Amino acid sequence: MDRLIAIDKRHYTMTGGCTALVAVFMFGKLYVANAGDSRAVICRGTKTFPMSNDFTPETERNRIRKLGHLRPELLGGEFTHLEFARRPARRDLGEKILYRDAFMSGWSYKSISMEDLKFPLIYGEGKRSRVLATIGVTRGFGDHDLKALNTDVDIKPFLSPEPEVKIFNLLEEELTDGDVLVMGTDGLWDVTINEKAAEVVQKSLDHFPANDAQRYTSAAQDLVMHARGKLRDRNWRTADNKLATIDDISVFVIPLRPYKEEYQQWEKSMH
Repeated sequence: MDRLIAIDKRHYTMTGGCTALVAVFMFGKLYVANAGDSRAVICRGTKTFPMSNDFTPETERNRIRKLGHLRPELLGGEFTHLEFARRPARRDLGEKILYRDAFMSGWSYKSISMEDLKFPLIYGEGKRSRVLATIGVTRGFGDHDLKALNTDVDIKPFLSPEPEVKIFNLLEEELTDGDVLVMGTDGLWDVTINEKAAEVVQKSLDHFPANDAQRYTSAAQDLVMHARGKLRDRNWRTADNKLATIDDISVFVIPLRPYKEEYQQWEKSMH
């Protein structure tokens, strides 16, 4: 798919890229594939079962640093794959600073040289981390022509379209009408932990009878509203007065029990 997108981009002169989060119900099992920083979580009451991991420069730090070490030509002479406890400055030349190489699990001291003053391959920490100081996600489709800011260095070699796949066997679980799969973009998860999402979903579902399909749409809307917050004193804030997200928010709340029952009925009809 990523290769096809590259061909289409050349033909239609399109730019940009996207992440991908996919859920497939097949033969009584739920398959979730994730390439990006969106997230899928199964919520069963207040209990949560993560069905994906967020792929960011922070979570894929090791993979990206190892690639920079093995393929130094990808850094264009502008960046270093070494990681320092703090970014070295000219005044640190000849001084020793804690550093970590690509295949090191711990830290050691290194005498700083001019080579070490280059910009780090992974800049920043946590949600603010960026690959080549430019992009905050490490898996997805597209971005074939993306360059590091103010350089001619390609970012695409450090990005991967390969998804992580997790499987949940519905047939082995006693499911209720309140057991759901929540799929959301990073705009939701930037300000909402899994447990809070489960709390919002459960509270929303309790307002509707079990046979009302509208309850799942309402739960998705409540999650969006929670992440978007309300405008207070010129700032958007969540219900607990924290800064709301400034990213896009897309959410699905999908009941699990109907898919299990549908499969069981199909399987019964086949015998």
